[in-house]
Order: sequence, then C-alpha cells, then structure tokens
Amino acid sequence: MSSTWITRAETSADIPAIRAIDLAAFPTAQEADLVDALRTDPSAWINGLSLVTAEENGSLVGHALMTRCHIGNVPALCLGPVAVRPEQQSRGAGSAAVQAALTAAKDAGEHHVVVLGHPTYYPRFGFTRASAHGIGLTIDVPDEALMALTLDADHPLPSGTVRYAVPFGI
Repeated sequence: MSSTWITRAETSADIPAIRAIDLAAFPTAQEADLVDALRTDPSAWINGLSLVTAEENGSLVGHALMTRCHIGNVPALCLGPVAVRPEQQSRGAGSAAVQAALTAAKDAGEHHVVVLGHPTYYPRFGFTRASAHGIGLTIDVPDEALMALTLDADHPLPSGTVRYAVPFGI
C-alpha cells in the first residue's frame, strides 16, 4: 500500500476525472452515469461526501461517494460507487478514499452507512452483514453483500428497509 495517497472532497474541476475513473474501473458506464445522476439530485447529494484519492502529483486515481438514503425512516448514507483506476488497484487508493469518506461522514454528524458490495472488502472498515441488524432491501441480493456500519456507538443501527436515492432505481 502506498502511504502517499492524498484524499480530499471533490471539486467541480474533478468531475471529468471522476467519470474517467468510473469508466475505467467498471465494465459499463452504469456507475459513471449513476454518479452523474446523483450529483444532480438535491435529495441525495451531500457536499463534502464525494471523496477522491490523488497521487502526490495531483492525478486522481480513486473515488468514493456517499449519498443520502434511509433505513426505514432513519436518515443514513449509502456508500458507493467506490472506484479506482485498474492500474492503481490493490495499492490502498480505494481504502484511502473509503476511510476518508467515513471520516467526513462522521465529522458531518452522520450516524449510519450501508453498502452493497464485496463482502470480503468492506468488513475491514467495520461493516457487518446488514441482515444481522434487521436491515434489508426490496430487491434480492446475496445476504452477505448488503452491509451496514454505525459511525457512532451512541446511535445503534436501526432496522428497516433501505430506501436508496431515486437514481439508484431501487
């Protein structure tokens, strides 16, 4: 892992580079299009919770996005998409972006985060199987792929069905 990653909130100048990262990291444009749609959704987008990872020279290599969702009626955050340029994967850029996003969310007073992703990747950040907390979705996904995390021990995870922002289509 590189110890030279720089993480920061995205700026408007970063938008083309973030799209390029998503297009390189995923097999289709679906995730890049989702990020663009979320950016224009005022009920989902939270300034400061789209984080990028850059090399020391400023070149962007990774991105982690958190947007508003709800667990039942309780406000929460959805982590994803998370993307890293393929040539930089497995070097810590994604982990740096995710950790920066979690820190920014906690600093912003957020309490809960859900992620639908790789069950071997996200537990390193403290995510656990959402179903163990009574959290589910309206669509069928592998049970181990939906995970949740509380950012504040004084606010345990609520139970309920996750309601994503409209651009997710769930």
